[in-house]
Formats: sequence, C-alpha cells, structure tokens
Amino acid sequence: MRRFKHLTWTDRLRIEKWLNEGMKPKDIASKLRVHISTVYNELHRGEYQRLVGDTWELVSAYSPDIAEQKYQAHLRDKGPALKIGKDYELANYIETTILNKECSPAAVFGYAQQEGKQFKTSVSVQTIYHYIKKGLFLNLTQEELPRHGKHKQAYKKVCKKEAARAPAGESIEQRPPEVKERQEFGHWEGDTVYSGKGKVKTTCALFTMTERKTRNEIIIGVPNRKAETIVKAVDALERKLGARKFRLIFKSITFDNGTEFAAADMLERSCINKTIPRTKIYFCHPYSSWERGSNEHVNGMIRRKHPKGTDFSKVSKEQLAETEKWINEYPRKIFGYKSSAIMFQQCLNELGIAM
Repeated sequence: MRRFKHLTWTDRLRIEKWLNEGMKPKDIASKLRVHISTVYNELHRGEYQRLVGDTWELVSAYSPDIAEQKYQAHLRDKGPALKIGKDYELANYIETTILNKECSPAAVFGYAQQEGKQFKTSVSVQTIYHYIKKGLFLNLTQEELPRHGKHKQAYKKVCKKEAARAPAGESIEQRPPEVKERQEFGHWEGDTVYSGKGKVKTTCALFTMTERKTRNEIIIGVPNRKAETIVKAVDALERKLGARKFRLIFKSITFDNGTEFAAADMLERSCINKTIPRTKIYFCHPYSSWERGSNEHVNGMIRRKHPKGTDFSKVSKEQLAETEKWINEYPRKIFGYKSSAIMFQQCLNELGIAM
C-alpha cells in the first residue's frame, strides 16, 4: 500500500544511499511506499551538477541537503493555512466594510461590534493586513487602505525656531493638569484646513475643533482664514448652543500660532453677554503641531474625504456634515471600539445637557 506523506530527512538520506547502490527510482518508490512521481520530484528538488574527477565532466547528482533546504524554504513561503479561507461571510464583511466605510482593518472590529456581528472565525488586525498585502481579497488592495499601505514615518527631532511674533494669548504651559491628562470633558484643540498655496484660487477653508477627551469633531466651513472670520464662527456656535451650554462644552480651546487665531480676547469673550468670558484660549509653542495631536490626526481623516487641492468653495454644508458624521461615528480602539459620538453623548448626559 502506498503512503500519502511528505518525505522526511531520513527518507532523503535513504534515497541518496539507494541511488549510490544503483537502485532505480521505481524500486526506491516501492521501498518508500510512495508514488514514483514523488521520487522523481524529489530527485529534481535535490539535483545539482557534480564534477567527475577522472573525466572532468559535469553529471547530475542528488543531494539530500539541497533537497531539505528547498523543502523547508517552501514551507516558510507557504505559511499557515488561511484562517478566513472557508469563512466567506467574514472575508466579505472585511472587504466591503473597508471599501464602503473607508476605514482601517482595526476599525472593522468596531463596526462589527456596533452591528452585533458574529463570525465563525476570529482573526487579528495584523492577520488582515497580512492577507491584504498578499492580495488574497478580490477587490481590496493596500491602495484602498487609509494610508495606502505606507508606514508612518518616525518622528525626527527638529530645531525649534523663534516665533515670528508673540502669542496672542496664554501659553499651553498654563493649562491645568486635568486638561493635559484628558481627565475633564470640554477642552478642545482647533485649527484650519485649507487647499494650500497654488492649488486652487479660493480663500475658503474649514475651521475644525476636536474635543480632547472624546475626540469628537466639529467642522465649520469658513469663507477665509481671517481672525474676524474665526471669531464669527465661534460666535455663531455660541448662539446656536446658548451661552450656558457653550461654557459647559467649551471650557478651553488650544490653537497654534496662526494669524487666524490672533483675536484671542474676542474668542474668549461671550457674544451674547460681552461682560462675561465664554471659554479660555491657549496657544501651542511655535512649530509644535504635535501639541494638538488629536486635532492633527482628525485633520488627516478629513483629508481622506477632501484631499489637498480641494476647492472648499464647492464643498456643500451637507458634504461637510457627512464627513463630520463619518469621523464621529468611526470606531476608536482607544475607547474599546466605541465611537467619539457615543463618548461625547455620555459626557453630555453626565452634565445634564440635551442636544
């Protein structure tokens, strides 16, 4: 009876011995109880050219060492069996979720959790990345991933430059510890997102704010990046929420040193009752965008929907609202794959604020 098995190191040594004794492949196959094609494949795997000393001719010979090396290399390249090979439901869900919701493999777990999905197979985020890299999905490649398969570059130490002008308000160094540690709700980071010089001829931009504890995002379209325009945007937000709610939700905002945020006094003062403050404004150190890390990260997400060069004068309020909703409903690993919208609402409920 033939055995259907892989040849072992011992089998290879026996093949070498029998060949030296003049045994034919058919007889070797019989002794090993394998098909004759197995022996021929093995001889091909371990084949090398040997120089005969008497005649100085090259003849084909078999080496069990070469055969074993090639066999082990093939096993390493083959890797383990695909975990999702037979779980078509999971494979389809991973692919359609990443493509339709423009999310990372990690966020797929969050969406599955939100939707109450359960599958026969469990895989890690690293495994999904590995399968995508190997091209195992029908329509999903690394180009469809948020970072297109590119690794984030390591931070490089840069020499701090002197500020071109003095900050318009208090330094980030004056922020209370609870703000820095994200312990208290209501502290925000702000910036503007715009097309970039020479991209399109428009002054329109986005005024963005990110709540530090929940990472909830607010996106406001503005006609330009002038200081008075940003003040008007904050005034409109205060009127919409009401002075009391605004003070509870916006306890502080941290900006960079851009000229659009130079009117710190007007940003801090309520537009409803100009005798009282509505928030506290802090400014980062010059050339230190990492001090507003949450806002910078979300601005990167905005760029997925509105790449550099976008003419923001042609982006509707409805489109901005969709982008804001997508960001705030995005599953966050830091919150156990809950979304920023859920975390933000929890904080509002704790304060007794209805929105």
